[in-house]
Amino acid sequence: MKPCHESRMMKALRREPVDCTPIWMMRQAGRYMQEYRTVREQTTFLGLCRDPELCAEVMLTAVEKLGVDAAIIFSDLLPILQEMGLDLEFQKGEGPVIHNAVHDETLIENLRPLEDVQALGYVYETVRKTRAGLDENLPLIGFAGAPFTLASYAIEGKASRNYLFVKKMMYTQPQAWDQIMTRLSDAVAAYLNAQIDAGADIVQLFDSWVGCLSPSDYVQYVQPYSASVISRVKAHSPETPVIHFTTGNPMLLPAVTAAGGDCIGADWRIEPLDAWRMIGPDRAFQGNLDPAILLASPSEIRTRVRLLLDQLGGRPGHIFNLGHGVHQQTPVENAVELVKIVHELTQH
Repeated sequence: MKPCHESRMMKALRREPVDCTPIWMMRQAGRYMQEYRTVREQTTFLGLCRDPELCAEVMLTAVEKLGVDAAIIFSDLLPILQEMGLDLEFQKGEGPVIHNAVHDETLIENLRPLEDVQALGYVYETVRKTRAGLDENLPLIGFAGAPFTLASYAIEGKASRNYLFVKKMMYTQPQAWDQIMTRLSDAVAAYLNAQIDAGADIVQLFDSWVGCLSPSDYVQYVQPYSASVISRVKAHSPETPVIHFTTGNPMLLPAVTAAGGDCIGADWRIEPLDAWRMIGPDRAFQGNLDPAILLASPSEIRTRVRLLLDQLGGRPGHIFNLGHGVHQQTPVENAVELVKIVHELTQH
């Protein structure tokens, strides 16, 4: 077993007792940190994602500064779509834009199957370099976008409020929808397994856009594909925990849990105890402080953390995290303080 097998994070994922609640944060290396901004000035965002040395540097710096219990590789959800034939650009002020989006079934060949998982070799090198520079007792998290979230980007071509292209294809072109989701689930499963082979100790599946769906639509149009990814990861590496994280609609949590995952993550739109009741006792729970609370005073942060922790009552299997990524406007000292508060309030 790796030294990190007995870490707080890994024990919590197995729902074993821990000396204090583990904490890490999504987007814990990002624009709110000066060190990240300094590195970012050297290159474009996609250029940074393709530079394993810089990716490892920004994450290792963040882990040391914050004192968190896990690192997550620095990357993005979308480069996998580039390797599947989509023309991706990060536009200043606009975010990611796909210039050859698959708006309807006549354009489906714009999204090719991922023929060679090693086309994403720079990500696996990021895993290796980050793992090599990380304390051996801290686990490293690899990640990927879930098939639905990647399909939403591929079909809409950019961020969306109503997901009309996506829903139209789901409802009116089911064969095209199945073809896209099958290609993406095949690609994501292979991608996560390659990250595990490169040294990731945990993997997280991000379904950041799935909250636009009703529970019944999730079960019909999404659940089989996410379940396929998770089952193939567990078949490849049974000992590697999978965190399954969704946002936007807490009513999806039972169906998300049924799709799989050793740990289910929730955002702040639900009370943590209610989320865990929906998830059930046989899974770990990750979350779920509103990231905007980190814009408040340290005393208010402490109050909110205590309220969240009191709900859960020290139940084994809790990983403290935000309900989504750290906001750019967050004072670094507040993020550092959050980690200290969680450790202090849960110390046995």
